[in-house]
Amino acid sequence: MREKLLAICQKYDIPLLEQVPLKEHTTFRIGGNAEYWIEAKNTEILSELVRLCRGENYPCFVMGKGSNILATDKGYQGLVIHMGNDFSAIHENDGIITFQAGISLAKASKYAEEHSLSGMEGLSGIPGTMGGALYMNAGAYNYEMSQIVTSCQYMDEMGNLQTISADKLELSYRHSYFMEHPENIIISVSVRLNAGEREEISAKMRDFLTRRNEKQPLNYPSAGSTFKRPKEGYASRLIDECGLKGYTIGGAQVSEKHAGFVINWNHATFADVMELCANVQKIVKEKKGISLELEPIILGTYQKE
Repeated sequence: MREKLLAICQKYDIPLLEQVPLKEHTTFRIGGNAEYWIEAKNTEILSELVRLCRGENYPCFVMGKGSNILATDKGYQGLVIHMGNDFSAIHENDGIITFQAGISLAKASKYAEEHSLSGMEGLSGIPGTMGGALYMNAGAYNYEMSQIVTSCQYMDEMGNLQTISADKLELSYRHSYFMEHPENIIISVSVRLNAGEREEISAKMRDFLTRRNEKQPLNYPSAGSTFKRPKEGYASRLIDECGLKGYTIGGAQVSEKHAGFVINWNHATFADVMELCANVQKIVKEKKGISLELEPIILGTYQKE
């Protein structure tokens, strides 16, 4: 496989990186090495890599900013394709703004702010990319991707570009069509925003950012909210009521600032995080009768207990 990947890289004059530490590319700062890593600079390269991996039945994973990923200690035995700054263009046509999947939510929201467009204020402080935000239907402060998305362009498992409309994206709480179809890769996201007053938009963004800084442990590595919101209440409240703030295993800890965050408190391993989360789930289930579900994507193989 190495020779075939190398041939593609040489064709496009891009490097094939080997044994790349995933902890350096995820916000949790946890994880072993990716066997191979390639920066996809355009859809042509991406398509060729996808077709090769599918044809060879070789594992591949597409990553943006790594903000909702928990990588295993053994790493990923396959190819990680990184979509970064080369997939960050913005196009506007007839009131529809199309953001490429690699652009950060922060930059996309800044564009909206600068053009006096409302609808992304609550999304502005969420780490990650537009592609990742659509994948999980990200949201905060009563704002959600589902409220603004009109369509999405993606690459299918054969490396061909397709378009899907918002009504077929199956958007619900932290869920989209792509979770059931991980072989498809989000290329761009089209949204419709509303004209607004720039000062008001800016004020909301500042307010939400202040709230985040005050309530969330942003000074520690994490994957954001660790558990999905259950139908009955909020995960953070349930965990707090069980007296689990500050609960620590190894280098992983339930944040003392916000119980909904499991943080990399002190050189945590994947095993530390998983053991801590399993214990939190068990205790909440025993005391509250409610099951908590992990939110981050687990990248790599591991032995389930």
